[in-house]
Amino acid sequence: MTTEAPGVESRIDDGILHVTIDRPARLNAVGTATLTAVAEAFDKCADDPTVRAAVLTGSGRAFCSGADISGRDLSAPPAPDTIDAANRVTATIRDFPRPVVGAVNGVTAGVGVSLALACDLTVAKESAYFLLAFTRIGLMPDGGATALVAASIGRARAMRMAMLAERLPAREALASGLIADVYPDDGFDDAVGELLTRLAAGPSAALASTKEAINAATLTELGSAFGRERAGQLDLLAGADFAEGVAAFQEKRTAEFRR
Repeated sequence: MTTEAPGVESRIDDGILHVTIDRPARLNAVGTATLTAVAEAFDKCADDPTVRAAVLTGSGRAFCSGADISGRDLSAPPAPDTIDAANRVTATIRDFPRPVVGAVNGVTAGVGVSLALACDLTVAKESAYFLLAFTRIGLMPDGGATALVAASIGRARAMRMAMLAERLPAREALASGLIADVYPDDGFDDAVGELLTRLAAGPSAALASTKEAINAATLTELGSAFGRERAGQLDLLAGADFAEGVAAFQEKRTAEFRR
C-alpha cells in the first residue's frame, strides 16, 4: 500500500511503515499541510497489527530543512497552525505503539531536528548534520525541541545548539548522545534496512512497553515544552527581529537584530 499527500509519501512493506517527506526541491522544508500528512500517516497505522516498525526519512539530500518560510506574508498576523502541526507530529511519533527509526539522510535543521529526535532510534548518514537555526531569524526552537534536545544531550549542549545555531555534524551528534548511530553514506540504506528488519522481527509488546517507559522517564517536560514554545514563538513571530531575520535570509545577508 502506497499513499501520497502534500509533500509526503507513505507505504507499508513487509510490516514496515515507510514515511518520506518528499519535497526535495525545497530540501524537504515543511508547512502545515506536510506536517499534518506526516502525522496522519502514522495515525492511520497506529492500530494496524501488521505494522511492526516504522521509519521516517526525507527524499533527496535532506531529511528536513525546517519550516518553509519562503513567500511568507510578514504583514499577516502570526498563526499557530504550523507550530500546532509540528507538535502533533512529535507527539504522534512518541505515542506510536511500534519502534520508529529516524533515518537522517542529510540536512536536518529547525523543526526537522524535532521530527528526527521524536523517533526512537535516530540514525544518520556520516555526511548529515543537525542545526537549530531558529535564532538566525529571530525565533526560538519549537516542535518540542527544547525538551527533546536537552533530554538527549543535557542543558549545556542544548543551550549551545539553540543559542549559537552551529552545525552539529553526525559524528559529533553521536558522540554527544543526540542520536543512536552513524552509518557511511554509501551503506546507509542497507544499514537502515537491516535495523528495521531487526526491529520488525522483535517482540512487539516488549518493544512497545520499553518505548513507553523510557519516554515517560526522559520526556517528562515534552507536553509543557509544547505550550512554552507555542506561546514564545507566536510572540516572536509578531516581532521586528523575525521580520528582519526573514528579510536577511531572503536577501542572503547578515541580519541586524535590534530588539
